[in-house]
Amino acid sequence: MEKKNIAFELEIYESIDELHEVDLKLMIAAVEARKNAYAPYSNFQVGAALLLENGEVVIGNNQENASYPSGLCAERVAIFQAGAKYPNVIIKSIAISATSKNYEVDKPAAPCGNCRQSISEYEVKQKQPIQLLMMGAVGEVLKCNSIGDILPLAFTNSFLQ
Repeated sequence: MEKKNIAFELEIYESIDELHEVDLKLMIAAVEARKNAYAPYSNFQVGAALLLENGEVVIGNNQENASYPSGLCAERVAIFQAGAKYPNVIIKSIAISATSKNYEVDKPAAPCGNCRQSISEYEVKQKQPIQLLMMGAVGEVLKCNSIGDILPLAFTNSFLQ
């Protein structure tokens, strides 16, 4: 038997105000996107903003449906929109921000499993990592270099050969 420790580098910023200019602008776009989330059932609003290699910013927000689970998360709305509108443009980073109408979200919101898998698909497709920035409504911002950091044993197309 062999044991391995899987670790990754994570940057922790006390608040959005500590972010570098490019990351700050992207996170502000995610915060703005979450304001238009359609979340009448969970009251949990999420916004995502992608920075593309061509300088475009593509946004998404969660879209709920009375017929759970047919809605979509903000991250997948944004990444699928980028894939449809800019199919061959590299996604450099994604910023995610979450809030709730029921309580103050004071810790970073990481992508769910479905979103991690979808982001991973695009990392594999483009052969480059996608940086993640994650925050709640207030408080810390987490930054990691790749979805692979928080999904280390990803299921990829390599299993489908």
